[in-house]
Amino acid sequence: MWHGHAGFKSVGPVTLAVNIDDLRADIPALEACTYFNTGASGPSPRHVVAAATNFLERHAFEAPGGDGPYQVAWNTIGAARETVADHLGARPHEIALTRSTADGINLVASAMDFRPGDVVVRTDLEHSAAWLPWERLADVRDIEVRVLETTDGRLDVAEVKEAVQDARLVALSSLTWTHGTRLPVADVVAIAHDAGAQVLVDAVQSVGQQPVDVTEWGADFVVAAGHKWLLGIWGGGMLYVDDEAHKRLDQRRIGYRSVTDNADTGYEYRRGARCFEVGTTSPAPYVALATAIDTVESIGYDAIQSRVERLTDRLKTGLGDRLYSPVSYESGLVSFAADDPDATVERLAREGIVIRALPRPNTVRASVHAVNTTAEIEQLLDALT
Repeated sequence: MWHGHAGFKSVGPVTLAVNIDDLRADIPALEACTYFNTGASGPSPRHVVAAATNFLERHAFEAPGGDGPYQVAWNTIGAARETVADHLGARPHEIALTRSTADGINLVASAMDFRPGDVVVRTDLEHSAAWLPWERLADVRDIEVRVLETTDGRLDVAEVKEAVQDARLVALSSLTWTHGTRLPVADVVAIAHDAGAQVLVDAVQSVGQQPVDVTEWGADFVVAAGHKWLLGIWGGGMLYVDDEAHKRLDQRRIGYRSVTDNADTGYEYRRGARCFEVGTTSPAPYVALATAIDTVESIGYDAIQSRVERLTDRLKTGLGDRLYSPVSYESGLVSFAADDPDATVERLAREGIVIRALPRPNTVRASVHAVNTTAEIEQLLDALT
């Protein structure tokens, strides 16, 4: 069992970092490389992995002869749900724990009773996880998918108003994975609701680097996952469903966890988003997710954003006219031009620097987290010279 050290605080069998430098020191991957790919998958700290591992051992070794594996699992998942809800400004019954962002989007898509001709509006900046479900529905339900074109990672509000007038759903990201720009979620929600449309927000690039309050956005659905900026492990996703939005869903998936009574004589779905959780699943990813959230809250978003802003300002200055993302700070995602993106990524990897190519012409992206350092920014700039 890992016991931690100075700079951490104890929470049960593991400890949480209380400052950024100690968090960095707790991430083994950062000892082996210079990592700028958190926007794809973050490097997890030892204490987050230890929390999941400790739970697995307790569940497998102690629970069978104690409270029982099911009771221990459901209590643990319930506690994780409360942590997620509090972090997003939601109530526990409004949260479903999922496997990923894509999983959450598909859960919503499958519960909406789409008819031929229904309109889904999305931006041209969405990740494939956020647009493939709608394209599939266009094939099998004959819905119309309307794509809003953007400029430099920005939406034209006037075009949004025109596009959503007859829409059933609007899908957009809170923070674009291509540019690192913040989209005006609350404004889009207000416009869509005025037109009678619902809104689904992909917030996976926001949680962990910027605070997310679902009540401020007013969106009907918000999806995210913990394996990126929260530095959790794979398999820990989250779905927020507004109470009023839930009433308009036509849930088809069902299992013993999604109902309050699964007697032979009938069933009743659980209140709110919990009806999406249908069967046996490992709580371990959600233990890691809750621990990662506790870590971020222990450090504080003010400290995280301040450091990311300082680091990205230096990177952008050094990139000069190669910069693809906004000059001013909006997030830790920094995209820039490269003659051969794949070759650039491969060359930097040989030098121990991890970035990624983007599906845009001649573009690569560096994801700058608070656990990165000024020396690493200089190392990246030197490698790109």
